[in-house]
Amino acid sequence: MTLREILEKCASLSIYEKRDTSDEYSEVVFFNKELIEWSKVLSENLGPASKPAGTKPSKDDLHLTKEYGGIFANQTLFKKEFDNATIIAMLWPWSDEEHTTLKMAILRK
Repeated sequence: MTLREILEKCASLSIYEKRDTSDEYSEVVFFNKELIEWSKVLSENLGPASKPAGTKPSKDDLHLTKEYGGIFANQTLFKKEFDNATIIAMLWPWSDEEHTTLKMAILRK
């Protein structure tokens, strides 16, 4: 599974801004009106949120996400372990309550 494959499954959803797309890291901004649909695609590909919004992140979550800005209580973290890598996806809601940043990364072991 690649980050591009996950984003391709979101092709019918609106993207407000593409910030970075590479094999190892992807960052896009989308509208909250489609948050449920984005979350569904992430869950289908990475499993349920390992740290839902509204819960305190664990030390492991903080360590895993540090390079990409960390993870806070109001943010959501998805992660899936593979033999040679871990894929993480973080949903960072904006204070305007209209946008969310999605950051995805492949962490090689």
